[in-house]
Amino acid sequence: MIAYERRDGVPRFEAYELDVKKSRYCVLIPVINEGERILQELKRARHYNVMSCADVVLCDGGSTDGSMEQKKLLKLGVNTLLIKRDEGRQGAQLRMGIWWALQRGYDGVITIDGNNKDSIEDIPRFIEKLDDGYDFIQGSRFLKGGHAINTPLIRLISVRLIHAPLISLTARQRFTDTTNAYRAYSRRYLENPEVCPLRDIFISYELLAYLSVRATQLGMKACEIPVTRRYPKEGKTPTKISFFKGNYELVKILVTNLFGGYNP
Repeated sequence: MIAYERRDGVPRFEAYELDVKKSRYCVLIPVINEGERILQELKRARHYNVMSCADVVLCDGGSTDGSMEQKKLLKLGVNTLLIKRDEGRQGAQLRMGIWWALQRGYDGVITIDGNNKDSIEDIPRFIEKLDDGYDFIQGSRFLKGGHAINTPLIRLISVRLIHAPLISLTARQRFTDTTNAYRAYSRRYLENPEVCPLRDIFISYELLAYLSVRATQLGMKACEIPVTRRYPKEGKTPTKISFFKGNYELVKILVTNLFGGYNP
């Protein structure tokens, strides 16, 4: 275990490197108390041999449900477990993971939620685009070849009619699935001095919105690729966004982003 003290833009965290660096790219998966969902996702990743093309790194926000037991993760092919020991939510977990990935020398990172909704078997498609020189690759369930399965109606309406149009306007390029955290970033993009993703202002969902638009604003290459996002047929929808407070926060972030409030 290596303990990292808090620094500007990076929370205090611990790194448990279960294996050595094996790939040019890593998959960052932010999680907190995802229980069986993250374990099933990792089993799918192993089944589709994802670990042969990218190192899988869990960015844990302080889970207490036993899902981050290291022997279990090692058997499932996880390369590294990062545990945030500081304040902040998803944005802080991603900043922790991005900083660590850049320090370890990866050429790019792919991010994906840890609730087993996304087609983790599509990781090689993101890597192909990174290898082709793209700096930002957004996964979209709405492109031809993608699949939106059991998407809640309110989520479908908000993405298609509010979130995607505002992000597209801000980015100056059309995107269709902008709440989707399944995406990839090149090292060149993340290290650009006009991007600066490692800042403490990115606490929750601000970083995802900001990185969705900054690449094209700077003339960097961006695209979407088809992916699958599958919600359960019944039961509680796996999400960390509350209906009223969470959606109000998302709209506030979109407006701030539109007017350049997160630009360095």
